[in-house]
Amino acid sequence: MSVGTRAFFGILAGVARPIMNVLTGKEWLATDKLPRDEGFIVAPNHCTEIDPIVVGHMLYNQNIMPHFLAKDGLFRTPVLGAVLRGAHQIPVERSGAGAGASLDVAREVLAANGAVVIYPEGTLTRDPELWPMKGRTGAARLALNTGAKVIPVAHWGAQEVFPRYAKSFKIFPRKKARVLVGDPVDLSAFMGLPGDKATLEAMTEVIMKDITALLETLRGEKAPAGRWDPTAHHQSTHGRFVERGAKPVPEAQPEAHPETHQQNKDDAGTTETGDVE
Repeated sequence: MSVGTRAFFGILAGVARPIMNVLTGKEWLATDKLPRDEGFIVAPNHCTEIDPIVVGHMLYNQNIMPHFLAKDGLFRTPVLGAVLRGAHQIPVERSGAGAGASLDVAREVLAANGAVVIYPEGTLTRDPELWPMKGRTGAARLALNTGAKVIPVAHWGAQEVFPRYAKSFKIFPRKKARVLVGDPVDLSAFMGLPGDKATLEAMTEVIMKDITALLETLRGEKAPAGRWDPTAHHQSTHGRFVERGAKPVPEAQPEAHPETHQQNKDDAGTTETGDVE
């Protein structure tokens, strides 16, 4: 990472960290599992718009500069775009000729021993109880192409500060955001295989299982047996699926998704972070 980029991170952290310290308490668990001498992929769960700040805060405090994949439209906004570019974040085009360019940039970051943060879900989970939903294949493809370790990360608590699809923060009473780092995902069985759809989807499910297991530990409960699939519920796979401030309409659950999935009372908004199929 260039001196300029590191300095830019320092400026951002100087602004963001005091704000996060006011908004939430924090508990970072098993951070010793983060690699220190090689590039790696961070794969977190995604349940609120402020997830990148929570995960980025944890990584930065471990002296690891996070590089997020974020939708390219954010880079075209006057102020935020300049911030993202200055911090060497990675724009994602969801379709077209530029869709794979973000993975090329991500490979460069990994080659320079950087940390690339990819949300395998591609957007905020559509699961009513905020469990990880069906993943997309960007993290798996990058891991297969580079051999980089995938480090699963789960966090819980930030959704109480800024609920999914909310219009405002819920500051009082003060909440705590807990972040748990896992062991590298065991993807050894897939290394050397062609990156076809079946291979990438199988890899992605292994990654999602590890993230879900970490979240079960943080929440102290078991996730439903069936993973939420937006397509099966006629939901879009990116962007908000309800208006900001509105609650998703409850719907009947398919057999694959147990009755334990009831509508979350705190459902509420989203800025997309990227994944590339």
